[in-house]
Amino acid sequence: MIEQDLIGWTIGFDLDGTRVETHEDLIGTLNRMLATKGLPACPVEGARDLIGAGATALLVHGFVRAGASTEDARDPALLEAFLADYIAHIADHSRPFEGVVETLERLAARGATLVVVTNKRSDLSELLLGKIDLTRHFAAIVGPDRVSARKPAGAHFIEAVTSVGGDPVRAIMVGDAEPDVGTARDAGVPVIGVTFGYTPTPMEKLEPDVIVDAFEDVEEAVDMLVVDHYVLKAMAV
Repeated sequence: MIEQDLIGWTIGFDLDGTRVETHEDLIGTLNRMLATKGLPACPVEGARDLIGAGATALLVHGFVRAGASTEDARDPALLEAFLADYIAHIADHSRPFEGVVETLERLAARGATLVVVTNKRSDLSELLLGKIDLTRHFAAIVGPDRVSARKPAGAHFIEAVTSVGGDPVRAIMVGDAEPDVGTARDAGVPVIGVTFGYTPTPMEKLEPDVIVDAFEDVEEAVDMLVVDHYVLKAMAV
């Protein structure tokens, strides 16, 4: 496929499960919180589907899975302890997926503006991305605390795009789970779904515009969507 000029295009990327393999550190912190309450640990690999909706949701789902009540999981002191522990271990095992760095560099070199659109709190996202040397690729890191509504609300994506000077009419979302696809649909923008992330629902069932099985395929998917954009624009003239 011929590479398109990406100047003027903004690409919004989810974080956990899309660009960075974070589940081991997140579930490690969850399990330490469960241990403080005398509850059984969640198997690390078997708990990937708990991730993606934020710390409180992770605690609620993790505690329920361990046989505790949602009331126990929503204790503000527990959330505070969770965040303190996670900060201390945020990049013990977390690493970019294969092909992430190279793909981000190519997209930026072609003129695209890259922005992080995540339900992870902004300061935690900045800390993680700084520790694994990914911050430099992004014009902004936009967590739910920096917008009027969190994913799956389209406002999260639209406000993230406009915060870096982008136009939502020429923007694409990349994510691994239902909140990402839902955000794109609500914002009226195309979405690329990756299959290797943290979704309890298979990506095929979420029906994004393009599905990729490896991050290195994101660039080609972007090109496909950009071509479609210009074709549709030409047809409308």
